[in-house]
Amino acid sequence: MKPYYWESQHGNFGDDLNLWLWDFLLPGFRDVRAEILLVGVGTVLNRALLPDGVRKLVIGSGFGYGTLPDMSDPNEWDIRCVRGPLTAEKIGIAPGLGIVDPAVMVAEMPGFQNLPKLHKRSFVPHWESAIAGMWPITCGTVGLNYIDPRGDAKSVIREIAQSELIIAESMHGAILADAFRVPWVAVTTSESINSFKWNDWASTVGVHYKPRHVPVSSRAEAMIKGERFWGMGFEAQTVAETPHLRPVDHDVMVAAEPRQTFLRSAAKQVLAAPSTLALWQALRATPQLSNDDRLAERKDRFQEVLAAVRRAYF
Repeated sequence: MKPYYWESQHGNFGDDLNLWLWDFLLPGFRDVRAEILLVGVGTVLNRALLPDGVRKLVIGSGFGYGTLPDMSDPNEWDIRCVRGPLTAEKIGIAPGLGIVDPAVMVAEMPGFQNLPKLHKRSFVPHWESAIAGMWPITCGTVGLNYIDPRGDAKSVIREIAQSELIIAESMHGAILADAFRVPWVAVTTSESINSFKWNDWASTVGVHYKPRHVPVSSRAEAMIKGERFWGMGFEAQTVAETPHLRPVDHDVMVAAEPRQTFLRSAAKQVLAAPSTLALWQALRATPQLSNDDRLAERKDRFQEVLAAVRRAYF
């Protein structure tokens, strides 16, 4: 089998963990049924993403963007479970097959056990926020450890597990925090956030997605997201369409602005003040954490799915 996942050109740990998680969950899966695509973690049940004419084994994937593919042919689709009941309803399968996001199983891996707490409070933005935002500086102002979601997946997840509180704009930032029993607070910098996928996962573990709004931290970030920045509105643009961004090392985008001076940097920090204040307020919000028994029950059900897959394919 071959694992399928959405590969961001910038990197995104919630997708990149597919590269090694399934070797832990289904040891030897790469050596059997080479014709099958294992569709796992991610919002990838999308007609534009998945190839036709290939048999696909779906374990925990979710819907959230675009149009669903035609999943009615059992010769092409083996749907063992999906991320949550909203995806199950969308597909037209039993709600009970909406079990949980497979990323919760990362907490069972030996390499992530008994990690020491190194960070009092950490912020995990969405990868789009990380591209052009002022978040490292903003986090430093309010005493938050900044976790870049574009980093190496194992390193990002380890930092989440080693935090005592997570402020999460990234959905998988919240999912992994919850899996490691780290209380979390959801925030969003965009009014057009896709709440479907958040609610899909949240309903499986009995938490609620009620994000606190945090304004974008820079003009470039507003341009990418189509948000307002200090009263000026922008239409959403792709990174390629945004003149203030340029590629660095082929896979990271940074602001291509004039040489930074002390006054310019100070001005940027002043302009990011609403973002700083909103993050400070998020730190004082009541965090969430799913019930231990509820999470354990979901993991047990997911393990049953894995056992059935082993019997069928190994």
